[in-house]
Amino acid sequence: MVVVKSVSAKHLLDSRGEKTILVSINANVGKFSASAPNGKSRGKYEANPYKNDLEKDIETLKKFKDYFSDEVIDDFNDLRRIEDIVEGHIGANSLFALESAILKALAKEKKKEVWQIINPNAKKFPRLVGNCIGGGKHSQGKKPDFQEFLLIPKTGSVREAHEISKKAKKDLISVLKRKDEKFEAKVNDEDAWKTSLNEKEVLEILKSLKLPIGVDAAASSFYKRKKYHYQNPMLERNKEEQFYYMDNLIKNLDLFYVEDPFDEDDFASFGKLLKKHQGTLIVGDDLTVTNVKRLQKAIELKSINAVIVKPNQNGSLIQMKSVCELARKNNIKTVFSHRSGETEESILADLAFGFGADFLKCGITGKEREAKIKRLIEIEKKLKT
Repeated sequence: MVVVKSVSAKHLLDSRGEKTILVSINANVGKFSASAPNGKSRGKYEANPYKNDLEKDIETLKKFKDYFSDEVIDDFNDLRRIEDIVEGHIGANSLFALESAILKALAKEKKKEVWQIINPNAKKFPRLVGNCIGGGKHSQGKKPDFQEFLLIPKTGSVREAHEISKKAKKDLISVLKRKDEKFEAKVNDEDAWKTSLNEKEVLEILKSLKLPIGVDAAASSFYKRKKYHYQNPMLERNKEEQFYYMDNLIKNLDLFYVEDPFDEDDFASFGKLLKKHQGTLIVGDDLTVTNVKRLQKAIELKSINAVIVKPNQNGSLIQMKSVCELARKNNIKTVFSHRSGETEESILADLAFGFGADFLKCGITGKEREAKIKRLIEIEKKLKT
């Protein structure tokens, strides 16, 4: 069992150089820390990262440090006790970091890996989803309106998939130099290539790689006053025009994965696209925000067949578990995902493996992204030797 004797918190800088929270606990089995990432493209329905702001959450956790010592944590579900204490007092980032640190302590006490605390019988490794070219809110200047262009190699090995994606990303340099006279081989917030090409031009390049590909359109980020406002080239599409555009992209460019193709309130258009493209993953992120009620609505309306799971979208790992269980019960694929502002925290890999995720979306390169992939490769190596 784990008893949390004291809690402290401070800020550290994420991969974008912005402040995020690091929570440390002093438990009966030692000291443990965990940090939370920051999202830039955030759905309006996701939980606030902090109750008021980061510094206030740090102060609140210090005030609560003595409240945890009466609570005994002996398994994953005991995190409810921690949530009962801090509910309404700290935000999602702070809660995620606190619970992650406690999970690390519990794993140490049980002489297990973190994923084994969730499911000691886990066997399935998630398929890697890697962002190779970026746009939207994660890039500056002339750029694609869609936020991420994804490679999703299918192999029997996490290590092999990572090597395939890294090579493909590197090979893209020469192609982008030919197609985009402004290309400088620079990267955006998520360590994906910056380009001035539009989404259709990028997807045509990716199709030539002969790998399963996808997009995160993050359509809510350019949807205003009932129109989708594209900047590259500058044009507006209404709901019907956006549907036909996405429909044609899937058909003509053989997209395997399409995330947030419509605004976060448009469950109906998601469902219409899914009905027409059963073989494509129609993925909810801003639509569902790792929230049980939002996911339940998407299931009832047959809006999606895959859902993004971002632990810090609601902070509660107990709620995240409920989302995973609801998805599995309804044959909805789960895609555990990083955020644009990442730290070198690697617990996302343990959570994805422990909860039987179908996919792990965490970039391709960059030390903060690769920390998660390397952790998953480490788990794979230990289980296969």
